[in-house]
Amino acid sequence: MISSNTKIRTPGAKRGGAVWQILPLATGFLVLVAISALSVLLVDRAREDNDWVVHTVEVENDISTLQLRIRTTESAARGYLLTEEQRFLDEYLDASSKVHSGIDALIKLSGDNPTQIRNFNEIREPVQARLDEFEKAIGFARRRDTAGGIAMLRSSDSGKATQRINDIAGRMRAEEERLFMLRTQTADRTERLASIVTVAGSGLVILLAGISIFLLRRSTRARDAAEAQLRDANLNLEATVDERTADLREANNEIQRFAYIVSHDLRSPLVNIMGFTSELEELRTDIFRRIGALHLAAAQSPVLVDAENSVEAALETEDKQLLDNFSEALEFIKSSIAKMDRLISAILNLTREGRREFEPVRIDTRELIEAIVTTVAHQASEAEAQIHIEPLPEITSDRLALEQIFSNLIDNALKYLKPGVPGGISVRGRTKLGFAIFDISDNGRGIDPKDHQRIFDLFRRAGLQDQPGQGIGLAHVRTLVRRLGGTMSVASELDRGSTFTVTLPINWNANRRNREP
Repeated sequence: MISSNTKIRTPGAKRGGAVWQILPLATGFLVLVAISALSVLLVDRAREDNDWVVHTVEVENDISTLQLRIRTTESAARGYLLTEEQRFLDEYLDASSKVHSGIDALIKLSGDNPTQIRNFNEIREPVQARLDEFEKAIGFARRRDTAGGIAMLRSSDSGKATQRINDIAGRMRAEEERLFMLRTQTADRTERLASIVTVAGSGLVILLAGISIFLLRRSTRARDAAEAQLRDANLNLEATVDERTADLREANNEIQRFAYIVSHDLRSPLVNIMGFTSELEELRTDIFRRIGALHLAAAQSPVLVDAENSVEAALETEDKQLLDNFSEALEFIKSSIAKMDRLISAILNLTREGRREFEPVRIDTRELIEAIVTTVAHQASEAEAQIHIEPLPEITSDRLALEQIFSNLIDNALKYLKPGVPGGISVRGRTKLGFAIFDISDNGRGIDPKDHQRIFDLFRRAGLQDQPGQGIGLAHVRTLVRRLGGTMSVASELDRGSTFTVTLPINWNANRRNREP
């Protein structure tokens, strides 16, 4: 009994509580994603700003290197003029060759700054003039006129060129220092912004995490209370389930006993019908023999008692039609009796199989199927069919049940091959998540998709009924597969063959299944 003050949470209230629990987590996740994305952008921006700062430093270093090379060129030239030593000449040649390449490198490095490009182009003229003076002085020394070279340098207007070079270099350095200040400030702002975003985002995530923890604890307390109520409400549930299971098992056993008794009791009148049918058949022979004899007597012909054909040949047209109808009716009765007998036998076999307890053993399925194929070798030869068995997994299951399953499927594949087409049947196997999966494929007639479920029903068949059978085989196979803890399905189209897939546990537990109703 539920008291009137008991609060029952409706599905809408439960959904509302779940939404409020999920909302902070979802918001926190979105905030975290936003912070991560913004942090990545800011880090990239900061890296780019730092690269520009480094770029400025590199330009300043290259300007100083250019000035150093010009001075090195001048010092090496003067040293060669004073000493005429080869090492000074080599140093001069090396330094002078790198001056213009250094200017080109600076122009390429400062391609983003038009002011610096103009400065670099402007410095070429005085640098070249200064290098020309050194080259002339070196030429005097090479002609053994060192005094003339020194005199030429003293008389040249080198001070103006040097001053101009220094002035332009100073302007370039001032420009780079200005850029260095701006780019440093930009990089600092970007780094501060990234820090602010990270700290603020982290604080918000922590706040949302705290709210989520609070809601989660509240939900946990509510769940614990609900579980306590559930335990109280289901105190006798296990006993009730056991009782219902026992009732169901007893009902199932009763159905099996009933089917067995009905099938067994049906045999008695069926045997009587078969007996009386045989008597009717003999009676038919006597009746129409006498009618024929009467016709012969009326025609004043000698009656040959042993010549049955002669007597029946004496029958008139109406009597012959009556004999044919009588014989046809007897054939229908005998055919129906035979079919009824087969159905009763099948029902008895099903009830016996349903009572049999399965015994699990380790089975080499390839060896088992090879043995089945051996038993149908003659049938396969007549159908010009090849049966190909691929490597199959070993399983633990009931051997007799597996023999019945695969025998039925292979036998059906042979029976329903397309006439005039060489048959191809393959048996494949694989394992997945503790189950063995077997595929039995053929290139036969195929099954219309609308009949895929029908073929598994008891006494139901599909397609052209030109093969013997009562529609029990596939129903029995599916029942066995289910009792073994597996599943069964079919994939097929008309004139494109069929593939029956049987999925069974690799290690089957017989104790639980044998207890099932």
